[in-house]
Amino acid sequence: MDCWSPSLAVDDEFQKLALRVNPPRVTVDNGTSRKATLIKVDSANKRGSLLEVVQVLNDLNLIVRRAYISSDGEWFMDVFHVTDQQGNKLYDDGIAERIQQSLGPRARSFRALRSSVGVQAASEHTTIELTGRDRAGLLSEVFAVLAELKCNVVAGEVWTHNSRMASVVYITDEETGKPIDDPLRLSEIKEFLLNVLKADKDMRTANTAVSVGSTHKERRLHQMMYADRDYDLHSADSGSASDRSIPFVTVENCADKGYTVVNLRCPDRPKLLFDTVCTLTDMQYVVYHATVIAEGPEAYQEYYIRHTDGCPISSEGERQRVMHCLEAAIRRRTSEGIRLELCGDDRAGLLSDVTRIFRENSLSVTRAEVMTRGSQAVNVFYVTGASGNPVTSETIEAVRQEIGLTILRIEEDMYSKSPPQESGRFSLGNLFRTRSEKFLYNLGLIKSCS
Repeated sequence: MDCWSPSLAVDDEFQKLALRVNPPRVTVDNGTSRKATLIKVDSANKRGSLLEVVQVLNDLNLIVRRAYISSDGEWFMDVFHVTDQQGNKLYDDGIAERIQQSLGPRARSFRALRSSVGVQAASEHTTIELTGRDRAGLLSEVFAVLAELKCNVVAGEVWTHNSRMASVVYITDEETGKPIDDPLRLSEIKEFLLNVLKADKDMRTANTAVSVGSTHKERRLHQMMYADRDYDLHSADSGSASDRSIPFVTVENCADKGYTVVNLRCPDRPKLLFDTVCTLTDMQYVVYHATVIAEGPEAYQEYYIRHTDGCPISSEGERQRVMHCLEAAIRRRTSEGIRLELCGDDRAGLLSDVTRIFRENSLSVTRAEVMTRGSQAVNVFYVTGASGNPVTSETIEAVRQEIGLTILRIEEDMYSKSPPQESGRFSLGNLFRTRSEKFLYNLGLIKSCS
């Protein structure tokens, strides 16, 4: 199949010049839709523009209800229908400015964020990145080692999927509160953590290495799990084909347009668009057109993509890999288990003590978000039974009694339950109802290939 390639090969300097001549324009429209705020982005096109915009929306914790994306050629035009977490319109004047800054000539290139692995001394903390085989009690052992080495955990996030674990943890020195930059001490921290990760003779490589450059935490977690091949379906716990939590993904070539068309349907949840766009970008695919509809319990996404070399997907193996990687990207952040929220005074060793109590009560942490706000610790854990059995209310109450009833709360996660999914093919072309959608459909920009 013939490959399409851009008529002009632009380098970074040309892209910066184009952005200075044609700076990005971002408008926030609260008048067109009764239910959502429309964020419209027009900018000179550069590789990674879509991910940079979606990353800003993700960091602002906005919910994307609909999106129409077009970046074929030298110009980038997107419309996002967004609300806040409570489903309300937005009235923050700073949103447009933040998006403009992310796309402007002074924005940090996404290429600088691609491969930073390990322990990094930053202005306020040191970043530790870990990947390895997940097992019961692993997080407890990691936090115990950090506490023993006088490292204070100020923030972090842990994901598990398909028997693999990835975590990004920010630490400071317990005594000084400053980043740890002594090479000998960093080497000791890495050695101890690596021993923890390799305790069960992991068949794949566990990793704690030195990083270079800045990182975006959630994007790094996707990159780390992708590099660790968590999308590999040979694992025993990968789930059956009838598992309702498995997203429905199709990948087909659209010969008349020279694109590969990716259709995706799954239970909707926050940050879903970021997860899929991040994965396609890191797999070296460019999104030229896309439509997203997520106004009910399920989300529908359709992407028209090519590889960065201008070619659509050309082999069955590559098609299968894209499907499996997108499924993995969606499931990594899907919450399994009971959501426990810990809010209280921060102190040295707090996470080590809490996760030890989880382990002693046969609870396994499937996902965790850790942060501090001033002197307060705000931590969220998703826990299941270590043996795979459901967690009993007696176990949860025993844990709460030991940690403290007032600081450990149970919160039911509204996104953890997946609605039933029908089998068979689908296309967003069958869902277009509004005049604007029909207009774009008739232009062929969001034509569904069936």
